[in-house]
Amino acid sequence: MTQGLIVFKRQTPAAPTEIAEQTATQLRQAGSGKGAPTPTRREQEAARRKPLVPSDRKEAARSAKTQNSVDRERARIGMAAGEEKYLLARDKGVQRRFVRDFVDSRFSIGEIVIPAVFGIILLQLVPNPQIQTYLTLVLYAFVIIVALDIYLMGNRINKRLRAKYGTLDRGLRWYGAMRALQLRPMRLPKPQVKRGQTPS
Repeated sequence: MTQGLIVFKRQTPAAPTEIAEQTATQLRQAGSGKGAPTPTRREQEAARRKPLVPSDRKEAARSAKTQNSVDRERARIGMAAGEEKYLLARDKGVQRRFVRDFVDSRFSIGEIVIPAVFGIILLQLVPNPQIQTYLTLVLYAFVIIVALDIYLMGNRINKRLRAKYGTLDRGLRWYGAMRALQLRPMRLPKPQVKRGQTPS
């Protein structure tokens, strides 16, 4: 009985050009993206030799420190200039910006509260009971005037904000009072309006 002959077809090895095309295709799919140029052998070897961590750690740490210093300085300048993304949470928002501009556009007697109290305390060192009594009365009167000025300023701020925005954020009166009690050069963010200028 004869059986059918099984013919084995000898597989011919792929041509060098086909191997090169397959290798190029694999390289494109592996990392460079569709349609990207095939990396050269030098580029592939350089990528394999690239260390995962910098070889000079001191230099890397120095560069990171320098970059952090630059970022901090940029944030400080941005906060002083009132740029929203650099402000603290307490200073963010259009209403708080309006409060800052309103306070900075006027002279508040509270601005001189710190030097005035410091001066009164020094004068009370004078060993004269009559002078000390007068200074105490002046201090009480000064505190009352400051409190009245801040109270009236807060009413005006709330009135302007209700007319402009309809509703009020929380803590605006206290926020304005704290700014009004600071010396103008010491305020942060820095004043963006001149005295007498109408805040927008």
